[in-house]
Amino acid sequence: MAPSTAAAVPEPETEIPRLPMPSRNPLPLSSSQEAQVRELYHARVRGYCAAEIKGRAWCGATLDSFSNIQPVFADCALGRTFTAPFKCRAQNRLMNACMVQHANQTEQDAAREEWFATRLKRQRDREKREERRKEQEKFHREWWGLPIEDREGEKGNEVLRRAERVGGFPKRDDKEGTLSKDRHR
Repeated sequence: MAPSTAAAVPEPETEIPRLPMPSRNPLPLSSSQEAQVRELYHARVRGYCAAEIKGRAWCGATLDSFSNIQPVFADCALGRTFTAPFKCRAQNRLMNACMVQHANQTEQDAAREEWFATRLKRQRDREKREERRKEQEKFHREWWGLPIEDREGEKGNEVLRRAERVGGFPKRDDKEGTLSKDRHR
């Protein structure tokens, strides 16, 4: 039995176009959509301050009070629990200063525009997840038998009539038509 090459090779990622902002003042978003925009916003700000967080050379504006401190908060906090705020206070302040410097309204607007621009990509991702869910449901139905709602109908009775029994034939039904205990699932 040869393995199928279609399942092993992922399909090439097609470039999904970025949609323009619908207007400068779009309709209000729902709370979950606002949370997604906020996640993008925080990710953008963290991206600007990755040097201070992860320990690479600081590339932001110089701060006079922190100029002699090695800005490696993640390295300092690694392995610490309770003492991290005390031992890594200078690195934490440097990291927070960078985040405050980049956390402004223009970044929020840019995150909102990015959210609107990638809505087509999110829609395609949702469609792929739904397609995958349906495939798994179909596989599950084929593998384990009928879904619950089909068991009560004629299909379910047919499955019960031709029930299998490991180690021999099923016991015959009694004359009243009730199924034997060996046929129950």
